[in-house]
Amino acid sequence: MGEIDDAIERADREGFTRQPPKTLPARINFLIKQLRTTKAVAAEIGVSQRSVERYRKGERKHPPRAIAERIDAAVRARWQPQVRKRRRKQAATATGITVETRARFGYTAPVGTTDDGRFRRLTVHLPPAYAQRLFDARDTGAGDQEMRGIIAEGFKDVYFQDGGARAQGLSDVILNDIDYLDLDY
Repeated sequence: MGEIDDAIERADREGFTRQPPKTLPARINFLIKQLRTTKAVAAEIGVSQRSVERYRKGERKHPPRAIAERIDAAVRARWQPQVRKRRRKQAATATGITVETRARFGYTAPVGTTDDGRFRRLTVHLPPAYAQRLFDARDTGAGDQEMRGIIAEGFKDVYFQDGGARAQGLSDVILNDIDYLDLDY
């Protein structure tokens, strides 16, 4: 996963209206309810079917860290899909998306102006069209570089050019060396 993918996942988790199950048996039961069989759960988390049954009954209470992380990831990926869908739809049609980052921005500018990239800490609210493009790109399996391009284009339009009010000669913004990136919608 890339930085932007991780940021979208974090934003999804922040929108949960209820917390996912905390105990191991409750998580396993949730996965069984979602995937229908212990065999499917075992395949999802990479253990034997018998191990899933032991986790479910409480015979094994502490799986190895890697397996516990896979169980957690599987639960979170399936937790409250309607809440996620509703929040994404709202961001893509009405509210937009807020991007907070500290990264090196480079850009192509006309002769006589500086185009040296430098670190900037920015918090910019992007319009719904950029949120829609970002979600569509992620859903089609786009790479981190393509999603960076969408965010950089949004920064160019909203922050650097202020919707067309300034920096008309700015032709391209590049988002490099991301120190951190956080999304909110």
